[in-house]
Amino acid sequence: MADWTDNLGHYPYPSGRRVVMGCRQAVATSQPLAAQAGMEMFWAGGNAVDAALAMAIALTVVEPTSNGIGSDAFALVWDGQLHGLNGSGKSPERLTLEQVQGLEQMPQLGWLSVTTPGAVSTWRSLSDRWGALPFEQLFAPAIGYAEDGFPVSPETARAWQAAAPRFLSQTDPAMQPFKAVFFPGDRAPRPGEIWSSPVHGATLREIAATGGESFYQGSLAERMATFAAETGGLLSLEDLSAHQPEWVEPIGTPYRDLTLWEIPPNGQGITALIGLNILEGVELARYPRDSVDSYHWQIEAMKLAFADAQAHVADPAWMTVTPTQLLDKTYAAERRQLIGDRALVANTGLQRGGTVYLAAADQDLMVSFIQSNFEGFGSGILVPGTGIALQNRGRGFSLQPGHPNQVGPGKRPFHTIIPAFLTQGDRPIGPMGVMGGHMQPQGHLQVVVNLVDYAMNPQAALDAPRWQFLSGRQVLLEPTVPHSLGLALSDRGHQIQLGLEPHLFGKGQMILRHRGSLIAASEPRADGLALAR
Repeated sequence: MADWTDNLGHYPYPSGRRVVMGCRQAVATSQPLAAQAGMEMFWAGGNAVDAALAMAIALTVVEPTSNGIGSDAFALVWDGQLHGLNGSGKSPERLTLEQVQGLEQMPQLGWLSVTTPGAVSTWRSLSDRWGALPFEQLFAPAIGYAEDGFPVSPETARAWQAAAPRFLSQTDPAMQPFKAVFFPGDRAPRPGEIWSSPVHGATLREIAATGGESFYQGSLAERMATFAAETGGLLSLEDLSAHQPEWVEPIGTPYRDLTLWEIPPNGQGITALIGLNILEGVELARYPRDSVDSYHWQIEAMKLAFADAQAHVADPAWMTVTPTQLLDKTYAAERRQLIGDRALVANTGLQRGGTVYLAAADQDLMVSFIQSNFEGFGSGILVPGTGIALQNRGRGFSLQPGHPNQVGPGKRPFHTIIPAFLTQGDRPIGPMGVMGGHMQPQGHLQVVVNLVDYAMNPQAALDAPRWQFLSGRQVLLEPTVPHSLGLALSDRGHQIQLGLEPHLFGKGQMILRHRGSLIAASEPRADGLALAR
């Protein structure tokens, strides 16, 4: 049986991109300037963790539409074995049910949507454990972009302009500093326009100089807590000082000859694993890749996986079902029996998101890293004079009484961002990820199916047309999906819509190891870039 390594020269879907190969080091992310920041760390003698962190820090400046200094982050690192780091923050201790009384859902904007930001602590923890370069050195490219300015890349500019009406219409005093930084002159920057933010640069300098201490227990923490107190926020100095990222044991499931690994809950990575468990009992490769049977099986497996995730995934301290139970192969076989020729109904209340993903690798370390403000720019709260735009991860809480993910104090909410990693036996194959809210596990499943069942190389596996399950029987298709396939899915009961915006289907990156080579790919739905040497 052929596998992806046999098809490095085969590109069945047009994208204008090819895999990038090197023997020593590789990086891939959604913004070219950030990818270059990673390579700068390699040239300075750093390793894959240094490169990954320089990219992550740079992305808070050059792609602020998806992440920021006030983001959360997760990471998987291979150093001979796989390690997981959950950098998501908990809700403020003062976030009680009384605070959300009368609401039908958690708000998208404002202080109620803010949880303790964890990205800075994630940077420091990874650097302390594996970094070869001084922590401060990792910030140099980002500080340069913030203070000297950089040309805004096309897809980032599109996202910025799309967000403008939502944020420019806000009258809440707490959101005015955000508007002043990101929409000076009451408009978003155009593609190629030089944008700078000295306040970002100054804050990054302080984080670098204090090893992140200022962000959680020093002057930056005090400024966050003070602004919250002045404008009705619940985030306190105690919430910030209590924050700690958590080292976790990755969870995985074998799919054919590869194993996909994810961060355990409170993230939704388990959703992709449940879906693959269901598909494992289907001989998918006997159906053509762009056939109604292949799409139907994948969509239905994903629906059932989301139903489980939406019912059970939460902060592990509140879950009543374990990941082991959800990933039981016998349970997967039972769920598989529910799939017939007609589309099932599943209601999951899926949400859109804004996220950056990056991968880095050398001969000793491989890093899968993801960082996000959740829905685009996040909460719309920016701490004056700092450039710290806070995420809106509280939006992920449920208001359903008794639900394990019900909003409450000191809890990590359901998280959409999920770095992934592939192994074969005890060998690392490499990091991969697909950004974009609830598209992420769907993207993971589709890319793995492309690699394993259809023997596509990493670039082709990312280029291939995608679908996204929305809710009920609703399915979004990319315009590149054949029209006849959309009609055939409709005949099976799927309610088909076309999605014209590329970002609706995720923005993926991948670096896979093959013999002595590192093979990197960055998909055309974003401005991204893969580099290797």
